[in-house]
Amino acid sequence: KSFIVYLKNIVVADLLMSLTFPFKILADSEIAPPQLNMFVCRYSAVVFYTNMYIGITFFGLIGFDRYYKIVKPLFASFVHTVNYSKVVSIIIWLLLVLISFPNIILTNEITKENYSIKCIGLKSELGRQWHKASSYICTGIFWVVFLLLIIFYTSISKKIYSSYKKFRRNSDVTKRKTSRNIFSIMFVFVICFVPYHLCRIPYTLSQTSSQFNCQSKKTLFYAKEFTLVLSAANVCLDPIIYFFLCLPFKEKLYQKLHLKLKTSSEAEISKSRKSNTLRESINI
Repeated sequence: KSFIVYLKNIVVADLLMSLTFPFKILADSEIAPPQLNMFVCRYSAVVFYTNMYIGITFFGLIGFDRYYKIVKPLFASFVHTVNYSKVVSIIIWLLLVLISFPNIILTNEITKENYSIKCIGLKSELGRQWHKASSYICTGIFWVVFLLLIIFYTSISKKIYSSYKKFRRNSDVTKRKTSRNIFSIMFVFVICFVPYHLCRIPYTLSQTSSQFNCQSKKTLFYAKEFTLVLSAANVCLDPIIYFFLCLPFKEKLYQKLHLKLKTSSEAEISKSRKSNTLRESINI
């Protein structure tokens, strides 16, 4: 399925993000040599942010895929093909890498005296301007995806609820499943990404502008660091989405835990039996 291709890309992005965690932790704790801070600023942080926005973009594509399959099933059937999904995936990776790569090249003001200063101090003047521009672009990507997800999943919910209300079939089960899937995705977005992107632009401005005093810069720095931890927690929360959206992942997990996965028909039979038992109890 096309959305499985997008999920696999999110898994890869999450894996690459998680590989940067040890470097960030060691650099911030000041346990490692000061040269590590240069490595984090020039390479590790760029890899982290690039893959974070790649993951965000693919969540948007999953929402788009679900929207067209459920709300507009007769339109643009080619967008559901695996080949189309692979081409789109390659384009997304290339675009985000192209946006981020100059941040590596332009972090070139490195001397023995400034190993331990903030990342913005390691950038050239052009590097600071590109950092500012790429921050705006990536923040824009997030808010566009976030708003589109709200539109897509609101439309999906309305479509599914109206369809099953009309046909009176499996209404409760479908409502619960749809609500759970939508809630899991929006929960991850609201908890992990919204707080960070509310303070991303003010923090970037505090780095590249002289209009902020020391106290404001310090406050925005701590706000950025705290919300960045929430964004990193996305790596831990994404498996919840895999569990609800991806049946093969769910089956493998149940298999590893030696648990039996109920099929939809078994769930319906179980529910029907409970309903019959309840009616019999009422009649008695």
